Amino acid sequence: MVRASRKVAMAGLAVAATIGVTACGTSSQPGTNATQPSGSASAKQIQLTLWNVDSGLAEQVDNKAIARFNATHPGYHMTGEYFESTPYLQKLQIAMGAHQAADVFSNWGGGRLYTFIKAGDVLDLTPYLKADPSWANRFLPSVMKSITFNGHVYGVPYGNLQPVNFFYNKQLFSEYHLTPPKTWTQLISDIQFFKSKGIIPISLGGQDNWPDLMYFEYLVDRLGGQQPFNNIMENKPGSWSNPVITKALNMMKQLVNMGAFEPGFSSIGSNNGSDAALLYSGKAAMWLMGSWGYGTIASDDSAFLKNLGWFPFPSVPGGKGNPNDVCGNPSDFYSIPSYDSAAKIKGALAFLKDDNLDAKNVSDLLQIGYVPAVKGIESELKKQKDSAYETFYYNLAKNAPYFQQSWDTALPTAEGNELDTDLGKFMVGQMSVAQFEADMNSYLTK
Repeated sequence: MVRASRKVAMAGLAVAATIGVTACGTSSQPGTNATQPSGSASAKQIQLTLWNVDSGLAEQVDNKAIARFNATHPGYHMTGEYFESTPYLQKLQIAMGAHQAADVFSNWGGGRLYTFIKAGDVLDLTPYLKADPSWANRFLPSVMKSITFNGHVYGVPYGNLQPVNFFYNKQLFSEYHLTPPKTWTQLISDIQFFKSKGIIPISLGGQDNWPDLMYFEYLVDRLGGQQPFNNIMENKPGSWSNPVITKALNMMKQLVNMGAFEPGFSSIGSNNGSDAALLYSGKAAMWLMGSWGYGTIASDDSAFLKNLGWFPFPSVPGGKGNPNDVCGNPSDFYSIPSYDSAAKIKGALAFLKDDNLDAKNVSDLLQIGYVPAVKGIESELKKQKDSAYETFYYNLAKNAPYFQQSWDTALPTAEGNELDTDLGKFMVGQMSVAQFEADMNSYLTK
């Protein structure tokens, strides 16, 4: 499974607990029509299609939003189609090039979306958002960077926030009178302590490569703030050789060399939940993972939830980055093709404004354990079954001055895939710092 499919199929906390879906779960159906409240579409109605990669309870929530739209916008009839994420990536690429994409299409922002934007194929939502301040102000500011390019907004969030944080075994920490580390120095000390006790300090699903990237993203941000990766995004030659990049890689190598991860971590999968199992089985003390990790544990071993704790990625002494910055997947997004007819664009905009992350949609999402990227839901989160963790990661996103999108999504597809592959090689000693940087720098001239 490629990284994108992991991101688009996050099991919500209640979803995982209810239907046993892990972070890898996706719909197996090639397309599913939304349930319509008033029968089949009229020949006089304008037909709209929405593409999405949700499954299970999340797909049901999407269909409820579509049904509400159809009931309140009689001139339109929208149908939802749902896909597995890997085929969807291919389908969207072809459809956008042929000007045949859905009237509302799911995406992950970043470099993949920007490819379509540069071709002039994605509608600029900026004037519509400015004309409706209540719509524009609905969303958490930290998530909007992923779909904002050159000051223009090309999508709106939907679904679930997905920040990355550490999970830990509270029972182990309590047994040894330890508290969650707030600094890198403290983390290193805890790693050394657990190692001395024969306990795996940190579980890492290195087989899939993308878990390595979470350390890299956070360390670069903590050390140097936003600028090092901004230089990469701006295609500035040699940006991967930035001293901050070099230091972050050496800090990752330090973790490997000191035995921070389980022996043979490169053969332990994350997509299959093996890394999570090391934590909830008591073999590992900590685990760095996205918010979907809670749902994985709730599904696989709900009894362990009483011993599950969490904390933000530690600060790095002397670093220039804000310790409140967050890395991960800000959200999934909906966009509209610019080449659609005026009538279809009008209908698509109405759906995004009236039925996506409105009060009813937000309520439906909260009921399945999702935490949407909207303002002012603190009181509602307190009512949820998993309120403690949901409130924690909502606040991570809400209070983040900067929410860094996963690099392998922010970058163009080929560069993002190469980044994951190269990091996997680096972590097992098959690539040096210099080799890694040289290979990644080669993409800045393409």
